[in-house]
Amino acid sequence: MDKTICELFAGVGGFRLGFERESADWRTVWFSQWEPGKKRQWAHDCYVSHWGDIDENTGIDIAAVDKSKIPNHNLLVGGFPCQDYSVARPLTGSHGLEGKKGVLWWQIRDTLEVKKAPFALFENVDRLVKSPSTQRGRDFGVMLACLADLGYSVEWRIINAAEYGAAQRRRRTFIFAYKNNTNYGMQMENYAADEIIADEGFFAKTFPIQPLENVTIKNTKIDYSDIVEVSNNFRFAFENAGYMKDGRVYTVQVTPIFEKSTTLREIVVSDADEKYYLGDNLEKWLYLKGSKKIQRKSKAGFEYTFSEGAVAFPDSLDLPARTMLTSESSVNRSTHVIADPVTGKYRLLTPLEAERIQGYGDDWTNTGMPEKFRYFCMGNALVVPMVTRMAKTMDDIFDNED
Repeated sequence: MDKTICELFAGVGGFRLGFERESADWRTVWFSQWEPGKKRQWAHDCYVSHWGDIDENTGIDIAAVDKSKIPNHNLLVGGFPCQDYSVARPLTGSHGLEGKKGVLWWQIRDTLEVKKAPFALFENVDRLVKSPSTQRGRDFGVMLACLADLGYSVEWRIINAAEYGAAQRRRRTFIFAYKNNTNYGMQMENYAADEIIADEGFFAKTFPIQPLENVTIKNTKIDYSDIVEVSNNFRFAFENAGYMKDGRVYTVQVTPIFEKSTTLREIVVSDADEKYYLGDNLEKWLYLKGSKKIQRKSKAGFEYTFSEGAVAFPDSLDLPARTMLTSESSVNRSTHVIADPVTGKYRLLTPLEAERIQGYGDDWTNTGMPEKFRYFCMGNALVVPMVTRMAKTMDDIFDNED
């Protein structure tokens, strides 16, 4: 099977870079990257600076793209935002579905429906499987229902990149979907759900886990014939790993076989510019990073105590980074502050260090964009070494499809 990829919500190319690092056989035939509300599309321009453009539609709203015009591909990938995935029927009739305006899952679903890619690999935040708070599991249930309706089975795993060797404690939900009529799909029919989750499935082979002993695998059925009904009423406590076929869901909490993580000390530079040092602003940082209890009043007039725990200050150089956010480098409690290994003075991470934390090449985003957008892009990015591991497993799957 040709190793062709379509990359939606491409950012600065984490999926593409990860797959190409594994094998030159992987070929991206189309991508889409558009940041709403931005006059300059810095991430798209960064992507193009590394690989060139494909057509005039790669840098516009994916909702405006005719999905039939997207080149054929065998693997659809994308890291899409976690949003409210509630759906409804159009007011004008009883057929079809409407997602909440701007929700990007429906662009993925429409692309799968039109292009019928045999395989798909998606990334989202770890809380996806438990959202929304008012109806736990609904959003992920809607996604699984959509995929089942289109003839896919699904495996998923919440992966902490640091537990598999990376330089960041970043937890993300990865979703692998495959058509039931592929060789891989038919092969998986030979295994029970627990075997797929623990030993034989995509994530089990890519990110090994401890044996499933004395654990209960929960299961439920999603009626994917009525996705609106799923949206209105489905709730379920999904765990950090699972498998779905024909709407039957199996899920269980799994424990990684831990690998030695990369520490900040191994990736920080020794010649950081003076502009990254905190200077005389230490008191504000100490307040932001410290624990606090603050009396507040809600809009309804109720008084309550807002509390938050302390954040490490400075961040330990002998641990992986915490999860990097798009606000990295701004003055807030989530921004990393380290004691420089040469000077001992407190400073922010440099953009290059942010790229190393995510596993990109040095100066990957040094393409003319402002520094704050370099941090923003890395806060949105994939941990590339995790993608490369998945690409290796995908190589074996695609080779078997021939």
